[in-house]
Amino acid sequence: MAADEKLSIYKASRYIKRKQNSLFNALRSIYEDSIFVGEIKQLWPDLPVLANLRCGLWYSPQFESTCYFKSTDGHCNNWSFNTSRLNLHVVRLAGQSGGCIIVDSTRKGKRFPDSMAKTIPIWTCVLNRAIVNYVRETRGKDENAQRWEMSSGCEAGSTEHVPCDWDCSLHLPLWVSGTEKAAIEDRLEDWTRQLEASGADIGSLASILRKPLRPLWISQKTVIWLNEVPDYDSWGFTPIILVSASSSSGIIQQRSTSEYSWQYIPGAGDDEESWARGLSPNIFWKHVYDLLNSGPDLCNQMVADIVEKDRVYRAQRGEIAPQVTIKSQKSRTSNCHMSDEDPSLNSGISNDKRSCEDFSIYWLGPTKLAVAAAQFAATVSNVDCILNCDNVLLPLSLNADMYLHLPILGSKFDRFSLLRNLPSALNFAKLNLSKGRTLLVCCCNGEDISICVCLAILISLYDDRGSFDGGNSFNERCITKWDVRRRLVFICKFAIKARPSRGNLKQVFNFLTRDGIGLVS
Repeated sequence: MAADEKLSIYKASRYIKRKQNSLFNALRSIYEDSIFVGEIKQLWPDLPVLANLRCGLWYSPQFESTCYFKSTDGHCNNWSFNTSRLNLHVVRLAGQSGGCIIVDSTRKGKRFPDSMAKTIPIWTCVLNRAIVNYVRETRGKDENAQRWEMSSGCEAGSTEHVPCDWDCSLHLPLWVSGTEKAAIEDRLEDWTRQLEASGADIGSLASILRKPLRPLWISQKTVIWLNEVPDYDSWGFTPIILVSASSSSGIIQQRSTSEYSWQYIPGAGDDEESWARGLSPNIFWKHVYDLLNSGPDLCNQMVADIVEKDRVYRAQRGEIAPQVTIKSQKSRTSNCHMSDEDPSLNSGISNDKRSCEDFSIYWLGPTKLAVAAAQFAATVSNVDCILNCDNVLLPLSLNADMYLHLPILGSKFDRFSLLRNLPSALNFAKLNLSKGRTLLVCCCNGEDISICVCLAILISLYDDRGSFDGGNSFNERCITKWDVRRRLVFICKFAIKARPSRGNLKQVFNFLTRDGIGLVS
């Protein structure tokens, strides 16, 4: 009897939780929090607004870009500066605009997620230190360094230890304890050395950034006097304004409108797989008013209808993956070599290729290599052969040696799928790249699997200077984790939305260090 009572209590609690965390409650909570985000955007309308993937993407109908700062990198005693997620495009946007706004949220009842409380402050501090070190080493030798010093209030060629007024200190929120702050500060030098060793282009950041990066925090509890909002140009730093979208009450609040009663969920946009039922932020904002007006009883069915109609619409147009949005725009393909000494690394943008909003294309060495989302593979006209890593076969009329379909699953679904398919991918790439052909590597979103396949190709078939050698140099050297990180940093210069999973990167490393030798014929 006691066991039955416990079971019934458990079922009752689960039922209540499901009812509270309903789809309508989540969407209504997101909409209410988006109003606050819109108000903050109006305070500094000239600053670009970025969504921190994935939760932050729900809280506004339009973002200038996205970024990827993980809360786990800021967890207590697990602090990290991850060279796989450098987010250098955020620095460039902030430097060009004088600052930027980053939007995120959290379910845990905190005012800010750990990504904002510690991950981003660590990131800004490490970058500031790396820039100072770069300018110190190149002072008097590099024109960018001299110009940067002058803009910072120093005389060009100054022999002072560091540039004047450049803040390299760690700025954390007041609620972070002094003990935790001291522990983080003890690791800053090591993280700075890791960044400098990763091959990141610190020089270009030094030339763009005129003031040191510094985070500022804004939540729904922040008091802002509208008649005293400061102009960000007047600050002595480049502000990274961190906006936590949701209320930090930590409890589900009962709210109501003239027609419906609903319950507010803090951080409702988090963990979308558990509640969104296939709905994406883009589709939500296209149908936001219809969904909210449908009410709690009809919302689930309306979402199902909208998601299915969107899937059919895309399928009829050859757009297989419904979670990815493709928009044609002016092409901006960067021609570059992998060698840091090559002047074409920072070459201008050409207009002879097509590109799309949700992925990047990059070209390497004497032969060409590209990465893209799978939908683009069906429309691109400037590639010779395609390596399709998506689960869906593209309707393409190419010869067998020009098209290879490898349905690779992510590490969450199959821990060894990428590892099993890399030998076939490398052989296909070697065959076509050795003939001077342009190779396009695509997956469902151009962010994870295709990035990892390209990473394996770069390390296996290209030498350290970025020249294609068919694997000769690969067979003569021992691959380390730093080799993998440096090549990944290089890829992220061009595929700025790349965010390969740890499980997939581990498979690439295992292939290169244990299984790769001798498998590429």
